[in-house]
Amino acid sequence: MVRSYDMLLDKGYLPATESNLHMPIKELPPLQVRDLFDPSKLPNQEIGQKILNLAIETTTNSSGAIFNTFEALEPHELEMIRDELVHNGIPPFAVGPLHKLMSSRGDGAVTSLLNQDRSCIEWLDTQALGSVLYVSFGSVVHVTPDEFLEMAWGLANSGKPFLWVVRRGLVLGVEKQEVPEGFDSAVEGRGKVIEWAPQQEVLAHPAVGGFWTHNGWNSTLESIYEGMPMLSRPIFGDQLPTGRYVHNTWKIGILLEGVLEREEVEKTIKRLLGEDEGVEIRGRAKVLKEKKRMSLESSGSSQQAVDKLINHILSL
Repeated sequence: MVRSYDMLLDKGYLPATESNLHMPIKELPPLQVRDLFDPSKLPNQEIGQKILNLAIETTTNSSGAIFNTFEALEPHELEMIRDELVHNGIPPFAVGPLHKLMSSRGDGAVTSLLNQDRSCIEWLDTQALGSVLYVSFGSVVHVTPDEFLEMAWGLANSGKPFLWVVRRGLVLGVEKQEVPEGFDSAVEGRGKVIEWAPQQEVLAHPAVGGFWTHNGWNSTLESIYEGMPMLSRPIFGDQLPTGRYVHNTWKIGILLEGVLEREEVEKTIKRLLGEDEGVEIRGRAKVLKEKKRMSLESSGSSQQAVDKLINHILSL
């Protein structure tokens, strides 16, 4: 991807401007120019370039490259990467999803960054099958106060049950965000707001029917593993191309772009959890879930990659 950035810069795709933001990149379908990491848009371009240079240097000097993905999810992309790395004597290993490798350790290790509010599991137990929208933007992403307000009333007006993670620091400039006045009464009995959730357990819960996510890679893989359709709202970095893949390539979610408005939020939630478009999305998500399950079997691609990785390390 780093080398692809340089290639696209040479071709005149970047930096992104108002005139080319929506331009498709034929070398990297289904991406558009606005989806790519562009150092020229960072407050400090020098740091952005250092990140790119460090990525190239680290990869070039490595004895192997480990990827948190699996063959059936990105076959074309992995083939491109494999061709380039093997040419330079760097074997690649697609061993994902790493969160399942961690959970299979059986030692009770907790990897959550924040304290989990497990009351949400008891609440989910009282909800109808596949009815709840789980909403979480991870541990790093921020939203503006206006975006938070539109999220709140979009959720309220949708009429759908939801579990919303509003962690400390989610809203820019606010340590602990309170829901708007009148929100609690509007969603009484069908909405629950907590500071942090045991996400993998939530996504596996039968009451959850969709995941409104920022499309961080870990959250995306956890959602794919559980066959969970996504409402995608990427914010920055790798989230942007991931959201594009969820919507355009894998077709297991709906991409919510542009200025966040409560009417569009309400409409998109109803589409995702509805009986028409939502049924098709859920069907594709279940198919991808099964492919993921197969990759983790003893003869599956991820397990074979782990075995090859171990043998490679032992040979060094």
